Amino acid sequence: MARELQIGGWLVEPDLNCITRGKKKIPVEPKVIEVLVCLADDPGEVLSKEQIIQTVWPDTYVSEEVLRYSISELRKAFKDDAKNPRVIQTIARRGYRLIAPVTKKDPFSQAKASVAVLAFSDMSALKDQEYFCDGISEEVINNLTRINKLRVASRTSSFAFKGRAEDIRSIGKRLNVSAVLEGSVRKAEDRLRISVQLINVKDGYPLWSEQYDRELKNIFAIQDEIARRIAATLKITLSPRESDAISKTPTTDLRAYDFYLRGRQFYYQYTRRGIEFALKLFSQAIELDKDFARAYAGIADCCSYLFMYGGNQNKHLKQADSNSLKALEMDPDSAEAHASRGVALFLREEFVESEKEFETAIRLDPMLFEAYYFYARSSFVQGELEKAVRLYEKSSEVNPHDYQAPLLVAQIYSDLGQPQKAEASRRRGIEVAEARLKLNPDDARALYMGANGLVALGEIDRGVEWAGLALEMDPSEPMVLYNVACIQSLAGLSEDAISSLETAFKNGLSQEGWIDQDSNLDPLRSHPRFKRLIKQIWKQAGSQDLKN
Repeated sequence: MARELQIGGWLVEPDLNCITRGKKKIPVEPKVIEVLVCLADDPGEVLSKEQIIQTVWPDTYVSEEVLRYSISELRKAFKDDAKNPRVIQTIARRGYRLIAPVTKKDPFSQAKASVAVLAFSDMSALKDQEYFCDGISEEVINNLTRINKLRVASRTSSFAFKGRAEDIRSIGKRLNVSAVLEGSVRKAEDRLRISVQLINVKDGYPLWSEQYDRELKNIFAIQDEIARRIAATLKITLSPRESDAISKTPTTDLRAYDFYLRGRQFYYQYTRRGIEFALKLFSQAIELDKDFARAYAGIADCCSYLFMYGGNQNKHLKQADSNSLKALEMDPDSAEAHASRGVALFLREEFVESEKEFETAIRLDPMLFEAYYFYARSSFVQGELEKAVRLYEKSSEVNPHDYQAPLLVAQIYSDLGQPQKAEASRRRGIEVAEARLKLNPDDARALYMGANGLVALGEIDRGVEWAGLALEMDPSEPMVLYNVACIQSLAGLSEDAISSLETAFKNGLSQEGWIDQDSNLDPLRSHPRFKRLIKQIWKQAGSQDLKN
């Protein structure tokens, strides 16, 4: 459930970046609304400019001018007068204070308990077990999502804080949860030491902590016990079905499990080479355990990716179809398996069945980002723009630390003639992409998607620079080339854009449905080279519906 504040007669929803009064809803930039949240945390108190800046921009240098801009935007939203304020008062040479009455809907008093599981730290001597630590965290998340009365922050949201030295209370508030689990892992040969503690976000004190010194073969029992202790600590009684689901082990073969965890690490790189490595590792896992449902789902996800962005499309599409079906047969209660099946069916253009799978995945795990995100992409390809907007916005609500959804929905807002929402979404997406690049400067996707947002906002030189950096990292990657083409198209570099598209499709990109709806390419559609390319693409796709 999103955070809500009542400030005077206005409803403030920070996670949705909007302020509402009656039927009037005003979109507000993410950092601007965080300034308001900072002031609302201490209503009536004078907060210095330095204090506000440190809270809202903890890892970034910003000038006081940025803060003044944020206050000005808030005053516009509230129709507040700086000389006769009713909401925000300026205190000369000191700072600002919120003078309007504030009523908070406390997320920690909600009926449904909530928790986030951070990526566990690698304490092994050689620091070579990151994939294993991430895997344990992810398995704990998977177990917790099976508990109906517990709301669990998505993996993508929680892992956004990986490697960041940030106060647990701050992380918990940003993830809108009442408790945060952090842990560390030391793995040496066949021995494990896992230390965990569940922190109360309200006061920062541990609710529960434990250290497990066990043999590696007990890893599933440890994950099971952690999930049960969290539920007990949060005063949740498990139903028999939930208890059985948590007890269910993904595989009986530890080597297969190790291959699977390594595969997940490569998969989350979201590059063709990373996906190809992941595919090999998931396949090795299945060679050791023919009944490993999650490994089949992993193969399906890899093949779906390769169908969209790599070569051998028909082969990969068939593999995505068969493996997603196999995963679902083995684990019909897995939200991830239903989402994998949904993507495979979407790529087969079996849209009705695909939507059923996405809906089932969402019902099983309402915090599964991938289900909302790919459901949105499917809706976009079908031209259902309003539906795509709702799903992209929901995926952003589930994972506010994702830069993809806000940047993609911004384009739809532009197409629908809603420029204010488009601008707010782009600024939000760029802000998240910049934060991502600080920790992962080699993230080509963050660069080219951020570049698209920058060019659309008129920052053409900076956007083209970001696109160039992405292209330098992987000049033959079809997805990079396609997105760079979109940026070049928006920047007026038509010949360069068509050349990038030609190379992307030569290297195996298959996105004919997406191209039809992608307004980024509209400046190219009358170009003879673009028309020839589109005819070639549809011919290769076996379509008779050639566009003139």
